[in-house]
Amino acid sequence: MDTVTDQTHTISVNQLRAFIERIERLEEEKKTISDDIKEVYAELKGSGFDSKAVRSIIRLRKKEDHERMEEEAIIQLYKNALGMS
Repeated sequence: MDTVTDQTHTISVNQLRAFIERIERLEEEKKTISDDIKEVYAELKGSGFDSKAVRSIIRLRKKEDHERMEEEAIIQLYKNALGMS
């Protein structure tokens, strides 16, 4: 290979290695955060709270008000249709 091709190859390999190492670091951080969240849920449960209900609340809080209201209206409609209200 000529010098330009060698340099291009080296740059590509170095760039690829850098991407992979960044992803690996982020995956490790994600695992650490996931472990921390599990600990908080364990504390929550130990304090007498229902972790399933809290997960639902967190999921709902991530939504916009109009999205949440629409979902709740649809759920209520389905519950009414099934005689669950």
